[in-house]
Amino acid sequence: MNPGADPLLALLRERYGKRWAIRRTENLWIATAQDPDTPHAPTLIEHDIERFVRQLEDPPAGAGRRSMLSVPWVNDRLFEVGEGVYWDDTPPAN
Repeated sequence: MNPGADPLLALLRERYGKRWAIRRTENLWIATAQDPDTPHAPTLIEHDIERFVRQLEDPPAGAGRRSMLSVPWVNDRLFEVGEGVYWDDTPPAN
């Protein structure tokens, strides 16, 4: 699927892009919170677009602890090289 050819995806990114990184697969709508310290669920995954938009507007509560990416030790070591892809250039310990 070519994301540039999906007008609904473009519309959602325009409307919610400051709060969510939004993408889709053939069958799923996926949103990841832009703020790693968000108090609500950090990721939304839905088959149904109407449920997905409702959750973008009013996200469910988060479960467990905050994202490991927000912990300073992890955050200081990793570099984002792509959407949701991180790299640690620290050499392995001997």
